Amino acid sequence: MSTKEQNRGLFSDVNLYIIFGVTLTSVMGVSSIAPAFPTIARSLDVTSAEIGLLITFFTLPGIIFTPIFGILADRYNRKVILIPSLFLFGIAGTACAFATSFDQLLLFRAFQGVGSAALGVLNLTLIGDLYSGNRRASVMGYNGSVLSIGTAMYPAIGGALAVLGWHYPFFLTLLAIPVGLFALFFLTQESEKNGLGINLYLKEIKSALMSKMVLGLFIGMFLTFIILYGGYITFFTILLDEKFEKSSLAIGIILSGSSLVTAITSAQLGKLTKRFSEKNLIAAAAILYTVIFLMIPMIDNIWYFILPISLFGVAQGMNIPSILNLLTGYAPKEFRAAFLSVNWMVMRFGQALGPYVLGLVYMYISLEGTFYVTAIAGALFVLNSLTLIRTGKRTVDISELKAS
Repeated sequence: MSTKEQNRGLFSDVNLYIIFGVTLTSVMGVSSIAPAFPTIARSLDVTSAEIGLLITFFTLPGIIFTPIFGILADRYNRKVILIPSLFLFGIAGTACAFATSFDQLLLFRAFQGVGSAALGVLNLTLIGDLYSGNRRASVMGYNGSVLSIGTAMYPAIGGALAVLGWHYPFFLTLLAIPVGLFALFFLTQESEKNGLGINLYLKEIKSALMSKMVLGLFIGMFLTFIILYGGYITFFTILLDEKFEKSSLAIGIILSGSSLVTAITSAQLGKLTKRFSEKNLIAAAAILYTVIFLMIPMIDNIWYFILPISLFGVAQGMNIPSILNLLTGYAPKEFRAAFLSVNWMVMRFGQALGPYVLGLVYMYISLEGTFYVTAIAGALFVLNSLTLIRTGKRTVDISELKAS
């Protein structure tokens, strides 16, 4: 089947659009409010170092609840977890708009984080359930492209809304409600439950997680999210505000630029993986991360950011979909949601830790220091990527092995 015919078949599948809707919702919680961070800090009288807690409190619940939701999704049904999560995300996110203090805002963010905990797991789980082989790689790339379009649109929209008031960007989370309703009525999936006994189930998960390949991919994802949510989304935003005095709208547009490049790159994953292994794409991205964050503190002209922002978009487009494609293919369907929930927990940990650790660097060293520490994380990622390449040949989809 030609690529054109394959794409035609994919785009007629209603499940694909539901997956896209869940993906767009899962990235809304941070990217839509990031441009408003400086405005929120001034309005609620908190410091630039403390504002990163809006990410930390949102992501910490995922570390606790994501593996629980993953196990429940495997043991019972994907929709049983997905639908309530979407509704909680939308309701708690909207409540943030009505917070009267920073402490209250953090509380609502924590509830929203509980709703978000399963979303990034279940969209990937559904991809693994419904697609395989290069077809899955294509869907993963398209999903990564949709994710990047969301992270491109949300900062611009959130930045524009923040001009009206700091609380307006939080109203975007209301969109999770219609996504939940659409999934409730139209998402189709196999309804069979996992028949493994709980002890065997947990033993199989543990065995799969102990693979050198999987551990290396988890480390790569952890470092990626420290770089993304610490160095880029939090402190690059603060740099644009403090050093270049850019408005929330301008910051949103700048962040959107790299996301558009990511969307274009991610959409080509199916083609890229036919020429290069995912592990080589991940290694290339790690090198780019390191170079980018060494460049950022040296730039004095706002227009010179075009190069590092574009390179960051390319790195993201190669890296995250490649890691997720390898992990999704490695996980057998019987415990795919729980397996991927561990990855999501790792992502959340990096998401929470990055802004906090770099906040300490900002407080006790300097803003420029946050970017050099981020570059160190990039260098560690390079070393980890080289270890991945040495682990052997490209990972094979377990479902394909079973079929043979």
